[in-house]
Amino acid sequence: MNFNIRGENIEVTPAIREYVEKKISKLERYFSETPDANVNVNLKTYNDKTAKVEVTIPMSQLVLRAEEDHLDMYAAIDLIVDKLERQIRKHKTKVNRKQREKGNLNALFGADEPNTVSVQDEEDEMEIVRQKRFNLKPMDSEEAILQMDLLGHSFFVYTDAETNSTNIVYKRKDGKYGLIEASS
Repeated sequence: MNFNIRGENIEVTPAIREYVEKKISKLERYFSETPDANVNVNLKTYNDKTAKVEVTIPMSQLVLRAEEDHLDMYAAIDLIVDKLERQIRKHKTKVNRKQREKGNLNALFGADEPNTVSVQDEEDEMEIVRQKRFNLKPMDSEEAILQMDLLGHSFFVYTDAETNSTNIVYKRKDGKYGLIEASS
């Protein structure tokens, strides 16, 4: 793995660089051979002392990407590695399921190691445990935000009164609101 570590509003010290490389290199255990991948790491700090870590690992069959905010840069790096491991396991489960159906094995991932999650465990995580049905009421985005806040949810699906299309409003991490407009 080739590391490209950048810092915004922070100097990337040798200690931080070493920590990032050590933690992310642990992901190699999920592959049958060491992937020749460029690991792009972006470290940011904000005025409120929050640290943000973004990691992107483009590979031939998938792109691993995760970001995490935390008050402690090292804790954010640990959380990022956990997220990337979950992504790899999820992808590995999907690939193994497809390959089992075809009857051959994929060379990207090695044999299951004792400390990895089994395919059955990963499939259980993706199980739908609750289902809701509701009628979409025509409204504007302001009313949808009010409804979302009244329900205490982080998103709300509605039909836009003007365009008659399905839209989604959501609450962002910065406390502001976002809008996703569906198109056909």
